[in-house]
Amino acid sequence: MQDDLELIKRLQNKDDSALSAIYDRYSGALYGVILRICKNEETAQDILQETFLKIWQKSHQYDPVKGKFFTWSYRIARNLTLNSLRIPTKLIQNEDISVYKDIEVNEPELDIVPLNGSLKTLDPHHQKALELIYFNGLTHREAHQEMDVPLGTFKSYVRQALKKLRETYQKQLVLLWILIERMI
Repeated sequence: MQDDLELIKRLQNKDDSALSAIYDRYSGALYGVILRICKNEETAQDILQETFLKIWQKSHQYDPVKGKFFTWSYRIARNLTLNSLRIPTKLIQNEDISVYKDIEVNEPELDIVPLNGSLKTLDPHHQKALELIYFNGLTHREAHQEMDVPLGTFKSYVRQALKKLRETYQKQLVLLWILIERMI
């Protein structure tokens, strides 16, 4: 406990090495808390960085009489995480959509019948993986959760499925080339 107080005093005096030592001590526990709340690794890493930035900036506000340093740090991490979940991310302006009301979208229809036939030759889990990624527009992270398999396993499903499709199309192209050669 005495070591922590000396470390915190050094942090309050803006000692970089003290921040590094505090990061080494508390980052694992704080990251676990953040990740349990937000359930997204990338977001959790960003919030952890924000947490330690705020700890650095607000270290002068910590009072050891009021509680433990970890509790103070935990509250910073928890509040930042909850605030990040409350703020809707607006990447596209959607307040004034009146400019879009008369636009008719005519997307060309894709002929997926040959592709669909090739997809049917794949194992069901390979079909599902490609369907989630390419037809439903999910990310790998979203799709592996949908299939309830580990992320690495899901990525191998996609890789194996694409390899099998490539092999199938290569065979079809070779047969087509042979037929064309015989016709000439």
